[in-house]
Amino acid sequence: MKSISRIPRISKAEAVLILITMLWGGTFLLVQHAMTVSGPMFFVGLRFAAAALIVALFSIKVLRGLTFLELKAGVFIGTAIMLGYGLQTIGLQTIPSSQPAFITALYVPCVPLLQWLVLGRRPGLMPTLGIILAFTGLMLVAGPQGASLQLSSGEIVTLISTVAIAAEIIMISAYAGEVDVRRVTVVQLATASALAFLMIVPTEEHLPDFSWLLVLSAVGLGTWDHECGDPDCHELGTEKCFAYTRHRDLCR
Repeated sequence: MKSISRIPRISKAEAVLILITMLWGGTFLLVQHAMTVSGPMFFVGLRFAAAALIVALFSIKVLRGLTFLELKAGVFIGTAIMLGYGLQTIGLQTIPSSQPAFITALYVPCVPLLQWLVLGRRPGLMPTLGIILAFTGLMLVAGPQGASLQLSSGEIVTLISTVAIAAEIIMISAYAGEVDVRRVTVVQLATASALAFLMIVPTEEHLPDFSWLLVLSAVGLGTWDHECGDPDCHELGTEKCFAYTRHRDLCR
């Protein structure tokens, strides 16, 4: 008798990654709803203030040993976080949540590309193919105007945000092993929050009225922002933890 082909089973790890991807996609819709009651910079500031407070509450003892290197790393990474999430949130004001979810995921192939442009580390075959496929997918998501690269302002802003997020991952990989993860996490989240709040002034953004939607969204996303099982990328957030781990494996 011929063996009957079986449908491959999904492993527990793959199931977790699928669940994380679904939840990650849902965060874009949540942010878009929060934008109905708040401006982008205030929401980003509140979101990371909540995340910084949550991490700090569990890291009070270790914060006393903060070093200058950890402070510098946290400020640099926090600046990239503010730019990445700030621009991403601005983009969500003008385009459907499904588009920035895909465009933001381009930070995965952007990491080896940025390393090549900035550090001179040429990507291998698989990362190169990933960059080509991701760029092709971006044109398809852009619609009929994608072939002529006529992206909307929201798509352009979101695309720029992926560069900042890719830079964040590169800086984290550069400082990994030299710093205490919890101390750097608190500094980078606090930096992202402070810079986002400061951006309210030049952008002339109006302060929102109190809203439970705003508070619950910020606290929920703040909790999500600092959750990750891998100690090496605790500060990445679950959706970027996989990207960082994959990037780390490719570079070995």
